[in-house]
Amino acid sequence: MQFGFSIVGVAFLAMLFVPNIRWAKSRPPGYEEISRNENKVLLLFERVGQVLATCSAVVFVCPQGFSLPWLLWLLIGILLMLLYEAAWIRYFKGGEKLEDMYRPLGPIPVPIASLPVVAFALLGIWHQSPIAVIAAVILGIGHIGIHLGHLRDLSAR
Repeated sequence: MQFGFSIVGVAFLAMLFVPNIRWAKSRPPGYEEISRNENKVLLLFERVGQVLATCSAVVFVCPQGFSLPWLLWLLIGILLMLLYEAAWIRYFKGGEKLEDMYRPLGPIPVPIASLPVVAFALLGIWHQSPIAVIAAVILGIGHIGIHLGHLRDLSAR
């Protein structure tokens, strides 16, 4: 684990924030209703994880740089972020329906929630930062848990 400024972490955050900013400007009908019942503990985990993951993505750098085997962790993380972008593209091109936010991407459940969490955990492994990995786990508990709750509520309709 080494402190520094991670341009790779900034790139991951940009890939995360750009579609979320677009989504926030025009949330799908029914989202406000479904989000009212979010578990407060999961919401706390999500918020704390967001802050920790965002900060750790930027302030840690990989002491080994782009050498093997560490590079493999980064490449897999990048691939997951590209799949995340594909899930958002599918959502935006599909008419921006609430149900499409939770639709699996192949075998990947709730991809808009799960892909970035795993990608940030892999970024933490590449950074060799236990703090970054723990931040991703905390984020995952909250964010994926909330999205699974939304999916359950949608299925009950």
